[in-house]
Amino acid sequence: MLHHISTRQKILVMAAVMSGLFLVALDQTIISTALAKIVEEFDSFSSLGFVVTAYLLFSTVTVPLAGKLSDMFGRRPVLLSGVVIFTLASLLSGMSANIDQLILFRAIQGIGGGIIMANAFTIIGDLFSPRERGKWQGLIGAVFGLSSVIGPLLGGFLTDAHSIFGLVTDWRWTFFINVPIGIFSAIVIARYCPSIKHDRKHYLDYAGAITITLALAALVLAVDNTELIFKGLIDAGMSLTLIKTILFSLAGLMSVLFILAERKAKQPIIPLRFFKNRTFTSVMAAALLFGAAFLGAILYLTQFNQQVFGANATTAGLMLLPMMAGMISASMIIGLIVSKTGKYKRFILAGYLIATLSVFALSFLTPASPYWHEAVIMVFMGIGMGTGMPIMNLAVQNEFEQHDLGAATASSQLFRGLGSTVGTAVLSGILTAGVTAGLGDLQNDAYVRSLQQSPESSQVIQGEIDANTALQLNAQKDTIASQATAAIDQAPIPEQYKEQQKEQFTENQSAFSDKVVNVFTDSLHVIFYVSSGLMLLAFGAVSLIKERELKGGDVAPGVTE
Repeated sequence: MLHHISTRQKILVMAAVMSGLFLVALDQTIISTALAKIVEEFDSFSSLGFVVTAYLLFSTVTVPLAGKLSDMFGRRPVLLSGVVIFTLASLLSGMSANIDQLILFRAIQGIGGGIIMANAFTIIGDLFSPRERGKWQGLIGAVFGLSSVIGPLLGGFLTDAHSIFGLVTDWRWTFFINVPIGIFSAIVIARYCPSIKHDRKHYLDYAGAITITLALAALVLAVDNTELIFKGLIDAGMSLTLIKTILFSLAGLMSVLFILAERKAKQPIIPLRFFKNRTFTSVMAAALLFGAAFLGAILYLTQFNQQVFGANATTAGLMLLPMMAGMISASMIIGLIVSKTGKYKRFILAGYLIATLSVFALSFLTPASPYWHEAVIMVFMGIGMGTGMPIMNLAVQNEFEQHDLGAATASSQLFRGLGSTVGTAVLSGILTAGVTAGLGDLQNDAYVRSLQQSPESSQVIQGEIDANTALQLNAQKDTIASQATAAIDQAPIPEQYKEQQKEQFTENQSAFSDKVVNVFTDSLHVIFYVSSGLMLLAFGAVSLIKERELKGGDVAPGVTE
């Protein structure tokens, strides 16, 4: 514990760290609203997967490496490099002249984001005693909740043409907005963040770095946009199943080699002795399971609002406000209580149980359910997540000495990120399979046939109608109806036939929409069953934590100033 650092300096450092973390959390939601415009400008729909996966891939492989490097060389230089890389890459991404440049700069941005994610939570352990960390973890949890709300709204605002100080915004501003905040964070971190040095030699774990990088890269590529990324190989005749099998096999092989490398390394990236600690192992398992369930539930709840209530992307994001309000409030309040009492396990258990029951309750929503039913459930979901998630790092940090905080905390972020990545892919597959089976063959559907004959819609539904196309058509039904009505009005036919055609189109569209919504809701129920089941398993893992009371002393072990 850096007891000689003034409270003012600690607050300044945390303000800079949280602003940097806010950028990373915001980036995950703000860019999603700009992707359609990016694809349209660069005319490169086939590269859409690369834009998303490039960031995810490089941020994932960076997290464990950055955590260990910060233990070896100090938090300030590593964190500062992450903020600088992220900020510079954001500027370059906004200035991209083509899709290839954007993909490259997104990859570099992912490196910076991974460094920030790995170290932002660890800084708390450097500046504050275990007892004090609770309230700051709560504030960071609130930052994540806030970014989830602001991201889609800000992304939509900036992507659409708006005038700010005489400048007209577009999708590039979703990257440019990171620059001033990043500069502020870099200046404050460089000026005020203390440098902790450990009195020992450093031995870089090259074998561990190579094997964990290859393992994580193969895993991410196997579950995220695999079909788009390896389209060239698939077009050449290689099956998607074979590609995924190769990638999963490579991930497994590299994981085994990583474990062997860590057993021999003098300073391993993730020391295997960590897993002998029951609390660490329990938290990693819970982070993996809860990460998968948490993101899946939020993503598909947004789709529910779009499909059932007909909300656009911005409105669907606003409809999540009750959950975010519960999450932000609970994060801050529980953080203060934990700091006061020194107890944390009971709150993690309570939070996970509330979240589990809330996600299960979502399975009772139907197309006829009023929005307020969903809103009430979301409030409890937010309370559960805000209670359980932010203070998980406290349990990990309380088990290790200062020189291990970076690797231990980064491991928690890594397992949670892997859970989100793999979980989203699995849940997406479940949803697609359910919708596909429920809809059956849509090629002979009257509504689909009418769209295939329409110049405005024919490009959207070329070839076989799959689950994603059906959902897309239903989400865009108002726009399609307006286009269809305009086309009928311009047709050179008698007025009485125009009215008949409009009525027939409306009838066919309504029947198609009802079928899609009902099948989608049934499939979504399965998603919520699986998500609540994963959360219940995470609850079981958390129950195995061996709680040690958070101490409030000034000096943490293992620190030399």
